[in-house]
Amino acid sequence: MNAVTAGLLAGLLLGVAAAAGGFWGFVLALLLGALGAAIAGQLSGELDVTAMMRGRDRG
Repeated sequence: MNAVTAGLLAGLLLGVAAAAGGFWGFVLALLLGALGAAIAGQLSGELDVTAMMRGRDRG
């Protein structure tokens, strides 16, 4: 699945969430989608979540 297809699918799912659950359903779907993308990126090795959580060294 390429990036365009994944983006289209994500947009359609968020549209359904907004139509079915209103604004808060849309926000919840967006947050869960971002969490799922972060977990998938970490597991596939494309994203290093631990580096983002660590912050910068102030030395």
